[in-house]
Amino acid sequence: MAVGPDTLPTLHPVAGFKLGIASAGIKKPGRRDLVLMELNPEAAVAGVFTRNAFCAAPVLICKDHLARSSARYLLTNTGNANAGNGEQGMVDAKRCVDAVAQLCNVATEQVLPFSTGVIGEALPVDKILAALPAAKEALAEDNWAEAAVAIMTTDTRPKGACEQLEIAGRTVTITGISKGSGMIKPNMATMLGYVATDAKVDQPLLQQLLSEATERSFNRITVDSDTSTNDSCILAATGTSGVEISSGDEVAAFAAALNRVMLTLAHAIVRDGEGATKFIAVQVEKAASQQEALDVAYTIAHSPLVKTALFACDPNWGRILACVGRAGVENLDLEALQIWLNDVCIVEHGGRAKSYTEEAGQAVMNLEEICIRVVLNRGELAETVWTTDLSHDYVSINADYRS
Repeated sequence: MAVGPDTLPTLHPVAGFKLGIASAGIKKPGRRDLVLMELNPEAAVAGVFTRNAFCAAPVLICKDHLARSSARYLLTNTGNANAGNGEQGMVDAKRCVDAVAQLCNVATEQVLPFSTGVIGEALPVDKILAALPAAKEALAEDNWAEAAVAIMTTDTRPKGACEQLEIAGRTVTITGISKGSGMIKPNMATMLGYVATDAKVDQPLLQQLLSEATERSFNRITVDSDTSTNDSCILAATGTSGVEISSGDEVAAFAAALNRVMLTLAHAIVRDGEGATKFIAVQVEKAASQQEALDVAYTIAHSPLVKTALFACDPNWGRILACVGRAGVENLDLEALQIWLNDVCIVEHGGRAKSYTEEAGQAVMNLEEICIRVVLNRGELAETVWTTDLSHDYVSINADYRS
């Protein structure tokens, strides 16, 4: 299941960034499950990673290598997370990194590994090493769509986004892919995301732009409130367009386009949430602080009672009201706040809105896309979190995940 049309947009190549796909047969024989990405020597690279204390071995290596060198190759395998494997996980990840470095004639520190899949199972290193030459041979700048498919796990559709904009009379391209469907409350980025641009951006500014875009996109989505051990998102700037992003209007225009790409990728993850039948925006307005708005939004978004009511198309508005009340907002004025389903007011003056009818609520709940809007009337800050309903299929997918 997924919400919205299953259409992958045109993913324009980014000069200086190549992708190669191969089959290692990690979980399923014959599946193309290995992606090698090559960056030009002048590229700048930024990254954000999971805050889970049990972060996977490849995450630890990525953070270390990014701090010590400039990346030239990114290696991604699906079917196995290489997380929860202790020292052996580090040994296995390093073997893969060393093999790429030797095959591509670069320093070990210039290779970043990424893994996604089952936690706690040994990484089948020999299968990966055997498939590396084929991945290198397949390197091409126009392989974005194929790579989007190769990095999928429980995803039902590939996820990609692209923007092209004019800066200083030249065209700048920003292209990205992501994967993720379950174990989604990123708390940094997404399960895996790769975005590249042909603009020239110095690394400190690139890291700032990635962190800010992540906060507005991947850090505002949740499917099941679980933060993965492997969440990683990379932004690479090859500089091949000749357009330098450094200050003023150029930064603003580039950042706006990057934010749109990242938000599209984040929304695609929610729309493809495991078992999802609805795409839900939880919008909290007129809060006294950003944290207050997020507390209310996530309390609603994470409520199994709200999520199951959404799946059932049941306008059981009392569940939403209860969430707002338990979100921990101090001195909440019940008389002042309002709660809406799209354009239907369901709560005001401390209880059911006089204008509300069950028929109006039902009409909204029957929709695939719904906005739950809470107006606290305590300040001027607002936040939006995007989430899904909770269906029978979510339980089935995760009960059968390892079978």
